Amino acid sequence: MPENILSTEGLSKHYPLKEHGLFHRQTVVRALEDVSLEIQEGEVFGLVGESGCGKSTLGRVLLRLEDPSAGRIFYRNQDLGAFDRDRLKAFRREAQIIYQDPYSALNPRQCIQNLVQEPLDIHGIGTKQERSKQVRLLLEKVGLRPDQATRYPHEFSGGQRQRIVIARALALNPKLILADEAVSALDVSIQAQVINLLKDLRREFNLTYIFISHDLSVIKHIADRVGVMYLGRMVEVAPKHAFYQEPAHPYSKALLSSAPSPDPRSKKERIILSGDVPSPINPPAGCYFHPRCPECLDICREVFPPLRLLSPQRWVACHLYQ
Repeated sequence: MPENILSTEGLSKHYPLKEHGLFHRQTVVRALEDVSLEIQEGEVFGLVGESGCGKSTLGRVLLRLEDPSAGRIFYRNQDLGAFDRDRLKAFRREAQIIYQDPYSALNPRQCIQNLVQEPLDIHGIGTKQERSKQVRLLLEKVGLRPDQATRYPHEFSGGQRQRIVIARALALNPKLILADEAVSALDVSIQAQVINLLKDLRREFNLTYIFISHDLSVIKHIADRVGVMYLGRMVEVAPKHAFYQEPAHPYSKALLSSAPSPDPRSKKERIILSGDVPSPINPPAGCYFHPRCPECLDICREVFPPLRLLSPQRWVACHLYQ
């Protein structure tokens, strides 16, 4: 059984809003609420859910780009919140991020050589000549030519820019990479190329991915396990095959029923959810999903269900499985 490279206990992230009203009452946006999960070394953990459900916030908090409001994060069984400046800098070398928009992630005034070399400069790795050589090796790894290192971001296509971002993420030889909607801004044909590149790099460098996406077909292609978020909470965690063949949570069933099928002859029942996603400022009592759930019970309106283990590696937060 692989060891956990990253895990959380009761992780929450709240953003305070301006005080308002006669008594200056302060409200908060509950972006994350009591998230507990385990990510195994060497796996691809796919994180799915509607826009605004907290996927990207969870990613930023996991990498300590933002501090949690409550709960703890463990990296290789060490409390990330207890890391001092030097240990946190060492953690930065082992955990990197690939952003959604490759053009915004690259300084247009810097050439590719400087952009990919920057992490090596910051951490003082190797001599100037060794860093320059490493940049060219990285560009080859991601399918670009070494002589393209003198060019600027605007001279590349979207798929090529994302390859540059991946090369920069690999510069420090990380063990954990957070891919935040890493292919959603690309054409479908280019998406497949980048996903296959990420899969090849995973095998070559023994990487662990946290792969955030709203596209269930992308997650199905790359992930080993799937975590489903709704309004800042984790509602289901399952191995990929079990999740796609037989989703357990009513929200997971609705997500999969809405995903387009590549076979035009396939017929599946579409689950239409009523109402809108509740506000994270004022979430409903009980299960956050109960106002839209077609299988709602009375207890769902009063008590939020904890994650329960249904089978090996399969967790579901739903009163239907008491």
